Amino acid sequence: MRVHAFFPLLAVVCLALSVSSSMARGVGLFLVVAAAVFVRETARLLVAAWLGLRLRAVLLLPIGGLFAYANPESQENANAGTGQFALAFAGPLANWATGLVLASIYLGASGDMHLLGEPLITPAYLLRSAMWMQIFMGLIHLLPAYPLDCGRLIRGSFARKHGLALSGRAATGLGQVIALAAVVGGMLLHDYWLSIAGFFIMIGAQIEDQGVFFQSVVDTVQMREVMLTDFATLSPSDTLADALGRCVHSLQEDFPVVRGPQLVGIVSRQRIVDALRNDGNGYVQSVMSRAFQVACPEDTLGTTIRRLTAGHGLALIPITESGRVVGIVSVQNLMSSMSLLAEKRRLENEESQD
Repeated sequence: MRVHAFFPLLAVVCLALSVSSSMARGVGLFLVVAAAVFVRETARLLVAAWLGLRLRAVLLLPIGGLFAYANPESQENANAGTGQFALAFAGPLANWATGLVLASIYLGASGDMHLLGEPLITPAYLLRSAMWMQIFMGLIHLLPAYPLDCGRLIRGSFARKHGLALSGRAATGLGQVIALAAVVGGMLLHDYWLSIAGFFIMIGAQIEDQGVFFQSVVDTVQMREVMLTDFATLSPSDTLADALGRCVHSLQEDFPVVRGPQLVGIVSRQRIVDALRNDGNGYVQSVMSRAFQVACPEDTLGTTIRRLTAGHGLALIPITESGRVVGIVSVQNLMSSMSLLAEKRRLENEESQD
């Protein structure tokens, strides 16, 4: 669970809106917004668990959370069938239900509370604001602006016909237009909450657009384009002292361990050093890890990144072809390889245009 930097910025906005009352009411107004987001995301997380979706992270914005899925299957299930509708309506329904419960409590406890008093959301009346913020949080997600819930449904429908990348750009563009209209409309109508919502919709659309662009890049790059082909290997029968000598002459942090052409394990430089210090000289096979994953040269970078991030302490993936190790990909060299590949592609594009 991560909190976007603009969420604390909302606290500053709430304090600024309460300058005529007190700082405590400004903090209370911020907690009212946070409560609406909490109700919404709790409902969506419960639905995600019910659907069996695996999440890698949730990025919280004042308009709600953005899910990052741990595997492609979860992302596909979240954007298809009944799953997308369940996730889309879970948040608004939870907010509206909470708003109705609060309204019932207020009217039952104090029949003279003016729930329709203007302004609906204000630091001066925090109890009434808590009810209307729940309702407003649900209503805002009915706008066809990505990454709001209704915008996600429209993008999912468009993606099935035109692909994820094109639908993502179209949905992001529409979301930014609607967000700008909300900002301007809020200014004209003197409704600052509409302007604030429009601003954060625009931020959310840009974050999602960057994510879609990154996904489209990593899903088109194959491992043969970024793997290291000049690498060192160790044998399980090598002594740790000999292996340490090999480490001195290599920049690698992790080494594939092969017996003939067959990959049998992976060992790190630090593991070799620790074993020598603690137990003295021995053999590589006694300290190597037999829990590893491999990739093929035709696998996409996106698939390999998910393997790296999903593995516990996994820092290297050997690339094998016909059972033989032909390259390696590690967290250490991946960013450098990607930047060099981008420069190579840029030069190739310039040459083709000339």
